[in-house]
Amino acid sequence: MSDTGEFVAKLHDTQQKAEKNKAASGSGNPGKQLPNKQKGTGK
Repeated sequence: MSDTGEFVAKLHDTQQKAEKNKAASGSGNPGKQLPNKQKGTGK
């Protein structure tokens, strides 16, 4: 049964990371996104 507990803990951790990444990327709120950097000559 310890495998089940480990799986649930890993699943929750993965879900928390996904929520954090979603918030950081500004998904659903384009105003919070960081501007894209243009590398190169900047034409």
